[in-house]
Amino acid sequence: MDAILSAFDLEFLLVDTRSRELLTRIPAEKLFAKPREIAGSMGMFSCGEYILRSAAMVEKTFGGITTRLWDDPFEWTLPEKLSDRESIIRYLDEVEETRKNGFSFFTSGADLKKELPAPEKLRSIIQILLDTLAMANHFQGRAFAVFQMISDEKLPRL
Repeated sequence: MDAILSAFDLEFLLVDTRSRELLTRIPAEKLFAKPREIAGSMGMFSCGEYILRSAAMVEKTFGGITTRLWDDPFEWTLPEKLSDRESIIRYLDEVEETRKNGFSFFTSGADLKKELPAPEKLRSIIQILLDTLAMANHFQGRAFAVFQMISDEKLPRL
């Protein structure tokens, strides 16, 4: 694997690793706890929901790259479907397997210049991956912020 592919592979692996690490720190009863609502502010989700949304961005992208189906996995990543740490870890395992399968389609950094209909207009794979990392990290950052609001623990250093 060349340097660019290795860098992307590492960044996606770090998203997965941070989500798993955060999951180990959240007490089961707080996994889907939401911070208090403040009038006039944006509604918050729980750590568990943000972790699921982060992983769903990765699943959506690599499902799109491998099958050209850009379905948002929203329905099967609802807290009602994945209601505990074990089911979330199984989901993260599935997402990581999908991601690895997607990376197996790439042979060199030149593959990242190819364009795909993603989902509505042509975009380069590198742009798709960058956007996915941005969104996955964004949702994961929100999970860490909620963790800090509902916990007395310091944020983990990862």
